[in-house]
Amino acid sequence: MGLLFSSILVIAIPIVGFGDEKALTLDETLKNLNSPGSVATFQWDPFFQAGVFSRADQYVSFRVGMPGETGLVLLNGKEILSLPSPFLEQGVLQFPQAFVSALSKALEDTLPQEAPVQFRIAAIIVDPGHGGKDTGAVGNHSIDGKPVRVDEKDIALKVSQDLHSRLSRSFPDKQVLLTRDQDVFISLDDRVAIANGISLQDNEATVFISIHANASFNKHVRGYEVWYLNPEYRRTVIDHSKYKDAQEVIPILNAMLEEEFTSESIRMAESIMKRFDEALGSSFPSRGIKAEEWFVVRNVRMPSVLVELGFLSNETDATLLTDETYLKLFAEALHKGILDFVHEFEGL
Repeated sequence: MGLLFSSILVIAIPIVGFGDEKALTLDETLKNLNSPGSVATFQWDPFFQAGVFSRADQYVSFRVGMPGETGLVLLNGKEILSLPSPFLEQGVLQFPQAFVSALSKALEDTLPQEAPVQFRIAAIIVDPGHGGKDTGAVGNHSIDGKPVRVDEKDIALKVSQDLHSRLSRSFPDKQVLLTRDQDVFISLDDRVAIANGISLQDNEATVFISIHANASFNKHVRGYEVWYLNPEYRRTVIDHSKYKDAQEVIPILNAMLEEEFTSESIRMAESIMKRFDEALGSSFPSRGIKAEEWFVVRNVRMPSVLVELGFLSNETDATLLTDETYLKLFAEALHKGILDFVHEFEGL
């Protein structure tokens, strides 16, 4: 389980008084963190140089430092511990004995006394790109011997409306919202405000899917893509006003939440791409999953993806995107991909 929920209760707990002690290997650390009936597991993200220990319904997130440094560790999404930092030695993770001992005790001290909270996605925002005076990409082609103009705003709205209908039936207990449900202009700032303005409980999250069609000066380029925010882009995802008593931990907490949003966005992109490949691979080429700093995905404070359905500048893609059968295939694949992601996140 990651950090994908609306707020975190921060309790800064400094751990001091540890001298120079030996470092343990990952296997030794996992053995120390095991408890009767609960086996500790470990996930490592080489890009962010960050790791997560999990044990039953508990988890610990950390980033590596230099030998002898002290770093912050996030425990169960609620408590901040100041511990000797794990570090890399010739590419191998090493865990200071003090880190392992303190972590083992903290996990025991914070064993849940009641049924664990079920984290859930409470809202899904579907964002049809462009609209009104903003047509987006435009394709002008001859289809069945007739001149046809294809506007991105229309393709995005049709697929988004279909997707919204499918998601609403699948998730009657969730908010499923469209940023626009007709051919009107909605500014990028307003789209972001709609998404960020959803009211959530502490155990709830929102996800954001923006639907578009593509264009290129090269008329031969075609295919679908799924984009997520470039992980190197730095942004503020923490509401500083909620942590007035823990300002010193906000930078590390913000960085951890950024990483978590990126990780969840990639997983959602992978789920959607898998379903696209299954449904459309014989008709549309896949251009893969990519990273970019699109306005909506960099400003919404949640996992988000931007989907490009095909190239309106390409006659084959544009022709298929005027066919209701293919628009339904895209909506169905998006629906299945989002279902897969939600079920994975909620542990269903």
